[in-house]
Amino acid sequence: MPSAPILDKEVTILVVEDEPMVRALVISALQDVGYQTIEAPDGARGLEYLRSDTRVDLLVTDVGLPGGLNGRQLADAGRLVRPDLKVLFMTGYAFHAAAGNWQLEPGMELINKPFEIDKLASRVQAIIGAQPRSPRIARDDNSGLSIG
Repeated sequence: MPSAPILDKEVTILVVEDEPMVRALVISALQDVGYQTIEAPDGARGLEYLRSDTRVDLLVTDVGLPGGLNGRQLADAGRLVRPDLKVLFMTGYAFHAAAGNWQLEPGMELINKPFEIDKLASRVQAIIGAQPRSPRIARDDNSGLSIG
């Protein structure tokens, strides 16, 4: 993982993913390296967290979500109440096919599924700008585990 200063506070990540198995794997991977997580199965529930007083340092969301609110719409709505919200979009499609005609704004990044767990953790660390506070489990870099 890239080196960065360790935060003196907890980092909380909101994971919004409609596929239960993928959501569970992402949450497990993030918790294993020390991040606090909140989960939501769709954009509407994710938006409830973003509109609340719940701490959210990063939104990790699938681009294609059911229920009328896709990942980009969720991020845009979240940024209305949290203008500095950092976002990592996950997609199993080519970027242009998944994103349509929108561009990534500052503080928004994209990771393509399937991805290796270590790559996810590295991307999150780079976006947050620091390592998690206290890793619970160290993963072998050669684990070959992937999500997608």
